[in-house]
Amino acid sequence: MDLRKLKTLVDLVSESNISELEITEAEGKVRIVKATPTPFAGPAMQQYVVPMNAPAAAVVEATAAAAAPAAVGAPAGKIIKSPMVGTFYRASAPGAKPFVEIGDSVKLGQAVCIVEAMKILNEIESEVDGVVKQVLVENGQPVEYGQALFELE
Repeated sequence: MDLRKLKTLVDLVSESNISELEITEAEGKVRIVKATPTPFAGPAMQQYVVPMNAPAAAVVEATAAAAAPAAVGAPAGKIIKSPMVGTFYRASAPGAKPFVEIGDSVKLGQAVCIVEAMKILNEIESEVDGVVKQVLVENGQPVEYGQALFELE
């Protein structure tokens, strides 16, 4: 599927009331999903286009606008941020115990979560000591570079 056709499909989804579109053709399969807004996202809507049978390096991402974190309601304590764009996971495997829970003590260098990027699981380590006050991202949700993941006391 060529890039012009993908752009047309992304535009079609963004202008309609549908939240997901999946198309299968001889060249492959494409799925377009409108991302749900997060509590810290601005009014911009994000869309992700992921060719289902393409290698990870060929993933196409279309974003209407980069949503900046809102100043109101921003976490006040020590923050653990995502060092990369990817998918946030609280545990090392589905059904496994999360790395940290609310109320747990965290030491410098301790693994607190995983961010999957291009099929690589990256353990994210704390850069500060503290106690987990709040988990700011839902398990399995996409995260951006610099996005707050945990708030510590």
